[in-house]
This record gives sequence, structure tokens and C-alpha cells, in this order.
Amino acid sequence: MAATREIGPMLQKLRELLLGRRHMNHLRFPQVVATRDWDTVTPNLPEGPSHKLSANGYYTRDGRREVHLPTVLADGTVALESGAAADTAVSASKKNTPGRVYNYSIQD
Repeated sequence: MAATREIGPMLQKLRELLLGRRHMNHLRFPQVVATRDWDTVTPNLPEGPSHKLSANGYYTRDGRREVHLPTVLADGTVALESGAAADTAVSASKKNTPGRVYNYSIQD
């Protein structure tokens, strides 16, 4: 293993004592850097919208074109109930108001 331009063990201990932590050598040496095997090892990625390259035109490789209109969850055809049930719900919510309400929009 090649040398990493480090100081002696006694001075390392003194440096750790004075720093209050272990010193990290930020120089890049071959034994501490990741290997360059990106050309031999294929990446393990999930398939996306353009993973098939045959018969895949430019407009189909754009992932933004796979966005569709939002689905309708409630269309508004069901009307709200009116009558006694609605009045009790409003009166019950007025009872639970915490404290007095000051109306800032009224200028006296």
C-alpha cells in the first residue's frame, strides 16, 4: 500500500488531542478512492419511459408526455343536504369557538 503523506503516530495523537477529533486527510489516494469500473459494470437502474430504444421516436422518449389530465374524484352533482341537519352542524361549530372574536375589518 502506498504512503498517504501522513505524519508520525506520536504527532497524530497530539493532533487528535489538540483538535478534539480525528483528523481526516482529504487528499485523494488510489487506495481510498472508488474504483473506475463504470465501463465494465452495468448500472442497476429501474426501467423508465424510454428504456426500449427500438421504434422509440423522439416524442415518445419525453417523459413529460406521459402526464395525463387529472382524474375527477367528485363531480359536484350531489347537492348538500338542507334543513335541520345542516342547522345543527352550524350551531355545533359555533359553540366550539375558543374565546372572543375581534373583527378587524370593521372600522369604528
